[in-house]
Order: sequence, then structure tokens, then C-alpha cells
Amino acid sequence: MALKLYGAALSPCTSRVMTCLHEKEADFELVPVDLFAGEHKQLPFLAKNPFGQIPALEDGDLSLFESRAIAAYVAEKFKETGNDLIRHQSLKEAAEVKVWMEVESQQYHPAISPIIFQFFAAPLQGNAPDQAIIDENTEKLGKVLDVYEDKLGRTKYLAGDFYSLADLFHLSFTYYFMKTPCAHLINERPHVKAWWEDISSRPAFQKVASAMNFGEKGN
Repeated sequence: MALKLYGAALSPCTSRVMTCLHEKEADFELVPVDLFAGEHKQLPFLAKNPFGQIPALEDGDLSLFESRAIAAYVAEKFKETGNDLIRHQSLKEAAEVKVWMEVESQQYHPAISPIIFQFFAAPLQGNAPDQAIIDENTEKLGKVLDVYEDKLGRTKYLAGDFYSLADLFHLSFTYYFMKTPCAHLINERPHVKAWWEDISSRPAFQKVASAMNFGEKGN
């Protein structure tokens, strides 16, 4: 039975999980949740995630929410198929993957997500982007990217010379970021830029990226 993923294709968090599912060559059904109608804040979706945030996943009688947790579950469940995103055969490599997954969650995401919100979500709410918030967080992100530039000068990907969930977790928010005037933060760092061009060109993400457009409410 195919997994059921409840979310919206334009959502960075939903697309994170979809990319993982494609990497693992897993069958799944995307059950649309209309963000613009506020369906994620209403029943029946709230029964799947009481925090009212997409996505949510159903696998038989198992129900999960939080995109990173869902993706980690998918990577483990289908560890013998598709690309090995968790390096399950190497304790050392698996540990490196977990370190950089935490870096994405605790360092990268808190800096990049407010920028994405200001450029994409705020206008949909009738507000102009707050330049002070953008400036504050581009400064934070620049410092994080300096660390990335150093690391990616020594290894092809974040956790080592292999693609993993640590890299995949960066894709969806960075995809939107690269559509903003702040994209120079990536482009001016040669190792980060090369890494981004590499991971964003993967077929699994390309299947998802075409629907990632906040300007099209039908997605």
C-alpha cells in the first residue's frame, strides 16, 4: 500500500519529504492540503498534526508529522532501495550525517526561513517584506555559510564525499532563497555554489521543484 503524504507541493517542508520519497523510489500519494483555505488549521488535518503544520504522513496505522522526522523514517524504511541517505552500513558516516542534519536544523534553517517568509509569505498576507528582518538574518546566514564554505572545500557534500539527508534537508528552502536578491550569499562562495548546483540538479529534486511556486495557488 502506498504511503499517503498530506501537504502542498509548493510547501518547502512537503517538498523536503517528497524529494526523499523520490530518492528512495517509494510509492506515495500526495493528498493536497489547501494552505490558502486554511485546511491545515482545521479538522480533519489537525487530527494528523495538532500543531497545524504540513506535511503529515500515513503508513498503515502509523501517522507522523514534522518533515525531517518523516524523511528520516522514509530513509530508514526504504534503506535497501534507492540512494542510501543515512549511510546505514557505516557507523562513522551515519554519525556525520546526523551532525549535519542538526546543523541544518539548528543553524541554517533559523537564519534562512525568516528570509523566505519575508519575500514569499508576507506579500501573500498583504505585507511588504521587512528589510530589517531580512538584513538581520542574511548576516546570520552569511556566518553559517562561511562554515559551509570551509567544510565543502574539504568534502564534496556536507557529511563527506557522499550525498545524504544532510544535503537533502537544505534543498527546498534554498531553492526559494535562490529566487531572492539574497542569492549572492550562495553564489559568492564557490564551494557552496558548486554544492548547491550539484544537489539541486538531482532528478529526485527536479521532480519536485517544478511545483514549488508560491505564485500558483493551484499547487
